[in-house]
Amino acid sequence: MKRPPYDAEEAVVKDTPYWWDDAPLTTAATPALPARTDVAVIGSGYTGLSAALTLARAGRSVVVLDAGTPGIGASSRSGGMLGDWLKPSLGTLTRRYGRDRAVALIAEAREAFDFFGPFLTEEGIDCNFVRTGGFTGAATARHYDALARETEELSRSIGIEAEMVSKSEVRNEIGTDLYYGGRVMHRRGGLHPARYHAGLLARARAVGATVIGDCPVTALERNGGSFRLATPSASLDARDVVVATNGYTGPVTQALRRRVIPVTSYMIATVPLSPNLMATLMPKGRMLSDSNRLLCYFRPSPDNTRILFGGRPAYTDIGPALAARRLSRYMTRIFPELRDVELTHSWSGFIAYTFDRLPHVGVRDGVHYAMGYCGSGVVMSTWLGRKAALRLLGHAEAKSAFAELEHPTSPFYYGRPWFLPLVQAWYQGADLIGR
Repeated sequence: MKRPPYDAEEAVVKDTPYWWDDAPLTTAATPALPARTDVAVIGSGYTGLSAALTLARAGRSVVVLDAGTPGIGASSRSGGMLGDWLKPSLGTLTRRYGRDRAVALIAEAREAFDFFGPFLTEEGIDCNFVRTGGFTGAATARHYDALARETEELSRSIGIEAEMVSKSEVRNEIGTDLYYGGRVMHRRGGLHPARYHAGLLARARAVGATVIGDCPVTALERNGGSFRLATPSASLDARDVVVATNGYTGPVTQALRRRVIPVTSYMIATVPLSPNLMATLMPKGRMLSDSNRLLCYFRPSPDNTRILFGGRPAYTDIGPALAARRLSRYMTRIFPELRDVELTHSWSGFIAYTFDRLPHVGVRDGVHYAMGYCGSGVVMSTWLGRKAALRLLGHAEAKSAFAELEHPTSPFYYGRPWFLPLVQAWYQGADLIGR
């Protein structure tokens, strides 16, 4: 008997990330908060742990503080998709900053990607990392032409490893007839984000960093030549501070909060699918996305049994049930075969956008920071967390093209993104008319 149509709103699904089933977050015995440390790191995601690992290896005493369980934020909630690309195009970057700086930014993103695989190997972090390549589906013929022009320019300028795929060849990459062609970029990959976080956490602790969860920083003040961090239980004096809070940046660091825009990103996971269906829908195991402004991003699970599907059906909190319903609608538009397929998980987390759509690393009010990855943070958070630490250490390798950028804000923005519903409506309208 055929099952009735699946209703993702009525279904009972887990509201925790699919990743946590395999790599649950753990709270180790909470160490006592010391009175003093060389460096206090606020935030225990990829950025904070990468910085802590670099600093502890250099001989600094390091205390990492997190308001929740280490890893509970975006680092264990993402799609685990990674690459070497930035949100603005080469043309946009060139118009803003000139040709040389534009190429330097793109080149550093590529350097970060090349660093990442060997880093995992050297640290012995087993997190299902694999280079799969990625495919971006062109939602309209106009989008296809724009992707083709950009690919030609990038190939000529920096030797990007990519090629266009015609509409007739799309099914070699993805099992749908929705797209007008697309682009394959070979420097793409995937991993298990919660396992990566667990591995990075273990390495940071192994080299001497103290990581304390459920210990929010409630105030941060200058204390002579150092800083004093207040927590609910005690205070901590630190010579230096690294802020690594990204989409969870709060009023304690208000100047940084004004420079990042928290955006809710959602994901769902299907039940296990048959090998034949997986081979039809995702024949090459690529990391997948589309060219819409309200884009969708999706991939096979690391064991190639499920589809993990993400997107921004809303830019604010709509809850897991409504998010599952909307994402399921997007997913079945691409893959009609999944219309009656049940979901097992629906979850969300906060990413951080910036006003220039670029990540940033630097020093503000004496505080080192790295944040603003615009939804592409696995590689760049690891890279820029390390760069922030190297800058604090005065190391020659601290140089970064992203540190040379002004980090903009808006005169009417104080950390609460009141304008996101307007942005969402504009994006939806642009997608409807194929802009």
